[in-house]
Amino acid sequence: MSDVQPTRDLPTSDVGAEDEETLLARHRKEKKDLQAKVQALKKAKVDKKKKKEQQDEIARLEADLEARHADELNKFNSLKISETAGAVEVLHENKAEADDAESEEVEQPKVSKAQRRREKKSQDDKKRQAQIKAEEALNKNSPRILEDKKIAEILSKRGLVSFAVPADGDCLYNAVKHQLARIGVCEYETTDLRQMTADYIEDNKDSIIFYMTNPDTGDILNEDEFRKYCHQVRNTKSWGGEIEVKALSSSLKCPIEIIQASGTSPVHGEGEDPSRKLVLTYHRHMYRLGEHYNSTMEPAAAGDDEEDEEDES
Repeated sequence: MSDVQPTRDLPTSDVGAEDEETLLARHRKEKKDLQAKVQALKKAKVDKKKKKEQQDEIARLEADLEARHADELNKFNSLKISETAGAVEVLHENKAEADDAESEEVEQPKVSKAQRRREKKSQDDKKRQAQIKAEEALNKNSPRILEDKKIAEILSKRGLVSFAVPADGDCLYNAVKHQLARIGVCEYETTDLRQMTADYIEDNKDSIIFYMTNPDTGDILNEDEFRKYCHQVRNTKSWGGEIEVKALSSSLKCPIEIIQASGTSPVHGEGEDPSRKLVLTYHRHMYRLGEHYNSTMEPAAAGDDEEDEEDES
């Protein structure tokens, strides 16, 4: 395994003792330090098995750091919300005391039961709205929102926007299918792409098997496990990863770039025709069930695709 220490071993800061600018500056420094460490790892010469372990370690370190940063931002915002709520409560108490003092001097008209019910309902509505606003403030810094924002920024600089693909296990293949249609290649269905991927993995077993390990033991897949893996790729909605992206890139003769919120954006099949390049986005936090792929497109074409979907429905 890699010698890199897990992110959870890093000292955590007292979020309450930092202002927002200091907190964000520390986050930027920690991201920069981790990127330097990742680059050093990637430059190290290791065998194929260690390379896979190294990649897994890098992905885990990046995910741990993102999760910790999101948690610290949530705590920071919770403190701000609590402080604001406390100040508001003091104002309400002062106003209530003033109202009570005034009511002692001026006799108040008798309030009907219906009026009291309306006032209670109004107070409940205000409390509910305050809770909603507090939750929205926290959600602004959730790992998913932060990841989506970062990917949107990267796409914007490239003149692209995200195109959502259903999270049904076929997201990689449907994203590739959408990208192929963008370059005028429309002859492939999702089942065709799965068949193509499984065929490539079987035909190139000798060079791929070293990257295929049992998730429970970490050992390279044996013959039965390899056959089961290919069967799942071909006949089920098993999620596709780096191996499947490589298989699709080689089979379709298309470079495939994977844009993600942190780290580099790897390109599989860099030697293929650049005019056939497919651009996908990779999301670690979009759904609770696991990772997800989306497609991309030019902003001007987004409306056309929406109209096509309405026509089909």
